Amino acid sequence: MKKFPLFMLLCLVTMTSKAQDIDALLAAGVDNAERFAQDYLEPGTNGLMHSMNGNWFNSAVAKPLGGFEISIIANAAQSNDSHQSFLMNIADYNSNPDQDFTVEFEDLANSKLVATALGENESDINIIVTYDDPILGEQQETITLPSGIGESTANLLPTAYLQGALGLGSGIELKGRFVPKINTEDVDLSMYGAGLQVEFTQIIPAAKVLPVAISGLVAYTHLDGSYDLTESSNIDGENQRLENNTNTWLFQLIASTKMPIINFYGGLGMIKGTSESDMLGSYEVQSGPFFSETVVDPFSISSEVAAVRGTIGTKLKLGFFRLNAEYHVSEFDSFSVGVNFGFR
Repeated sequence: MKKFPLFMLLCLVTMTSKAQDIDALLAAGVDNAERFAQDYLEPGTNGLMHSMNGNWFNSAVAKPLGGFEISIIANAAQSNDSHQSFLMNIADYNSNPDQDFTVEFEDLANSKLVATALGENESDINIIVTYDDPILGEQQETITLPSGIGESTANLLPTAYLQGALGLGSGIELKGRFVPKINTEDVDLSMYGAGLQVEFTQIIPAAKVLPVAISGLVAYTHLDGSYDLTESSNIDGENQRLENNTNTWLFQLIASTKMPIINFYGGLGMIKGTSESDMLGSYEVQSGPFFSETVVDPFSISSEVAAVRGTIGTKLKLGFFRLNAEYHVSEFDSFSVGVNFGFR
């Protein structure tokens, strides 16, 4: 896999480069390939949605009119053992009465824990597809299930981007974040988001003497990614690619101290999001040496998150320079750091 200098690409590229081997499962039927891809990719896309939503705020105090802050932010969601494997029940892959083949593990096990995109198989796990060839009779094809990224990223799902915040007055702060569209030989990637933070304590007459500020935040983030499978695919075809479209919402209640240099902040909120992955292009699936079938745009899968998230963080402010770090507790725990440059 090519190495890219941009931190954010690490997560998406490593997962999709491993996922390219899913195309081999088309020999076990489109429905079976889709079933496997759903279980294989879902933990990775769900973790990515958590990673995308770090560091939307570093204080509950809204910037005054004309105040601004420019930030360079890096996030990482953490995967645990439950995200790194799933139970593959072989009976599910033979449940279609219309299929003219059977699927079984090479060792004839009924079920087995296999790696997701975030895990790693300790050794090759093979399945056998048995079918009747009109000329040669019973034939078998061996497919090695794809492994995942394992510990190659230290069980982390990173994202990184630029972010800006602007005070509009009356306790309202507008935020935006983005990653410019990145085009490489195999990968296209772009991300953007927008948020609105409102400080509730500014409407209280004695707000200036209160030791803490309280605000609310609503933020939206969108990611587009595409991985070209044509050169690395195990199956002949055209325009083969894996595309991902991810959208998330964050709803957060925030509280923070109001000291001049070092402050502490925390919050409670909810992440909601949907990630859709489409396997596109044409694939020439062989059925023995003499027969093949062309499959176009084989399948689409999706995953959703709806998780409560707790946040705790701290911020250091030295003139126009600010530094913050935070930790999130949720379905995927995550942490984030931000280098910030601001005025007021």
